[in-house]
Amino acid sequence: MEAETSWTNYPYSYITYVPEAESYREQSDDEAKVETFSMDSLLPDDLLERILSFLPIASIFRAGTVCKRWNEIVSSRRFLCNFPNNSVSQRPWYFMFTSTDDPSGYAYDPIIRKWYSFDLPCIETSNWFVASSCGLVCFMDNDCRNKIYVSNPITKQWRRLIEPPGHRSTDYTAMSTSVNRANQSNRAVTRGNRTYSVSIVKSKQVPGNFFQWDISIHLYSSETMTWTTSVNDVLSGWRGGNESVICNNVLYFMIYSTGGSDHRHGLIASNLSSIGSSSSGILMRSFIPMPCSLTCGRLMNLRERLVIVGGIGKHDRPEVIKGIGIWVLKGKEWVEMAKMPQRFFQGFGEFDEVFASSGTDDLVYIQSYGSPALLTFDMNLKYWRWSQKCPVTKKFPLQLFTGFCFEPRLEIAP
Repeated sequence: MEAETSWTNYPYSYITYVPEAESYREQSDDEAKVETFSMDSLLPDDLLERILSFLPIASIFRAGTVCKRWNEIVSSRRFLCNFPNNSVSQRPWYFMFTSTDDPSGYAYDPIIRKWYSFDLPCIETSNWFVASSCGLVCFMDNDCRNKIYVSNPITKQWRRLIEPPGHRSTDYTAMSTSVNRANQSNRAVTRGNRTYSVSIVKSKQVPGNFFQWDISIHLYSSETMTWTTSVNDVLSGWRGGNESVICNNVLYFMIYSTGGSDHRHGLIASNLSSIGSSSSGILMRSFIPMPCSLTCGRLMNLRERLVIVGGIGKHDRPEVIKGIGIWVLKGKEWVEMAKMPQRFFQGFGEFDEVFASSGTDDLVYIQSYGSPALLTFDMNLKYWRWSQKCPVTKKFPLQLFTGFCFEPRLEIAP
């Protein structure tokens, strides 16, 4: 399969329909001259805007290359703000990195089942931390972990956040973001700006004590454009990791046993409304065990439901993966939603105990680090399906593949 060279520069074939009755003909001795005109010139701007809003989002940018008038319409603030209300249903895309050195890759549209060559703003290497919500994607560097960008990957608009507080040198860091979808003022909606939060969970080993780990939670608000440290605590026998997500103003992040526990993984729930809590042991009061012994877990927010996609370990060797399950958290109990059928699990080939998975709305993406194969699961239809084959090929045995899910949106700005 060949991918489009660029989804924003797709060659658009402009075909003009001219009714015969409206053609003006001047007959000459040798030939008939036909004067034609474009039917879209008869349409008022608001009607043409309405028609264009029903195009798939990738076609919007192609339409902007047709002529100056179309470009002005699809670039207008009114069109961008009204597009989500008028357009056909959009489903979350998946961006797959094709190199471990640079952030190049392809974006997959599950509606038309097509891959596009796609460039991301801000990000410098594929090993950066990534989190997304409602059309915005956050990137954080993996070295100093102080460069944080919020961007719309579709419009390429971005903003760099001020450096978060706390230790610069941390052993583990988890980042998540959440866009406030409700209670937006008319002024904010008109501008396309929605309030959002970014959370950073930092985990650092207590010097000389592998059993204890300092945990701090830092929260950024786009309204105040400032960071607030909401929690400082010490965990005994547990450390933080790089998995976190925000659901209904609650921050969930995974913790990992450093010994002395029957559980390999656990979950902490921290209410983001409780700012400034630093009493000892506050985090472990909200401890939630995993649904079973997992080789790894990937957290995601699906319509404000906390979902985990986990590798199911063997009973006698819990570090060896035998399958993949999907669970949703209800209260403090996990409810199984699905288990990947063996034919799909085996379809990945050799599957490591860790893998990539992300999702939004009702769609979950699962990808093996060792293969560009991509599997989707529809939470509503309970339907597994392979994506169209990604145009990238594996060039050497140890090449790794990863990616993330995001919502393609035109109207939202960081």
